[in-house]
Amino acid sequence: MGIILSSSSLLCATEYITMTVSKEELAKLVQGFESQDILTSSGVTLAGNRYIYLSGTDRVIRAKLGKVGVHCMKTTQAVVVSLYEDPIQPQQAASVVEKLGDYLLQCGY
Repeated sequence: MGIILSSSSLLCATEYITMTVSKEELAKLVQGFESQDILTSSGVTLAGNRYIYLSGTDRVIRAKLGKVGVHCMKTTQAVVVSLYEDPIQPQQAASVVEKLGDYLLQCGY
């Protein structure tokens, strides 16, 4: 599953997405790229589900809840969010999300 969010709304989603990310959740996620301490203490919340923050940088956030992993990448104008579970491995999700994020950055997005 994957979605692309702007700073204020959903821009694109796969046909399998059935989740709705609130503006508050999106704002906190975006803040987490700048200050990982926010996510370390309270986790990553998407569509009401709280994921355990694993690691991150100013461009990438990784989290997990049970068998579901989250990989997010921030571009200039958007955040790419991927939810994955077995048989997809974290490295596979990271590769796809970061390649898409790099492409969006190259396009000025």
